[in-house]
Amino acid sequence: MTTRTAVRNISLGLVAAAVLSACATGGSYVQSDQYGNPSQQQNKTGKSALIGTAIGVAAGLLSGGDATERRQRAMVGAGIGALGGAAIGNYQDRQERALRERTANTGIDVQREGDNITLNLPDGITFDFNKTTLKPQFYSALNGVASTLSEYNQTMIEVVGHTDSIGSDAVNNRISKERADAVAAYLSAQGVQRERIETLGAGKSYPIADNSTDAGRAQNRRVEIRVIPLRS
Repeated sequence: MTTRTAVRNISLGLVAAAVLSACATGGSYVQSDQYGNPSQQQNKTGKSALIGTAIGVAAGLLSGGDATERRQRAMVGAGIGALGGAAIGNYQDRQERALRERTANTGIDVQREGDNITLNLPDGITFDFNKTTLKPQFYSALNGVASTLSEYNQTMIEVVGHTDSIGSDAVNNRISKERADAVAAYLSAQGVQRERIETLGAGKSYPIADNSTDAGRAQNRRVEIRVIPLRS
């Protein structure tokens, strides 16, 4: 077993444990209604938040080990410097503001967790149903993302594709990876250094909403771009 395979297996185990824990303990994060009973909607929200955190951890862990070291070496070889100390937070603060400004009213959701920034690209605005080719009308939105990522280049970029639960694992894994690759290729064509980018296809493994509803499945069909500072 290779080092990278071992890291991936350990990571998946940790994520599975985190998700199971979220499902088991979601009630401890909810408020009670006027009768002292947990609200069903709040319970779902609590579980979703915990699962979402597990997903964020997953994306970071799955590209860890050899993959992260490879990207770091490539970036250093390309003359990209690393960040340290308080400079990391300040750097990401500026980048977050720029990303929010340049993606305003595009449908892209920008979230911040610690020093990492995540952009959620919903399926409906990026790809036609069951397709892996970017919609031309979404190019301008991605141009804003690409220009920011090019400007703030002391970061590693993870592009992760996700699907809903409909269809086989094989099909969903393929579609999610091809969509992630399509977004990465577009960013690279707009000047983002390819050495900085890692792509992953997560398939239907990490939902952020209820797959039993049309609205929930629509939320789960997405591509996430995680922007992670290169630390010294």
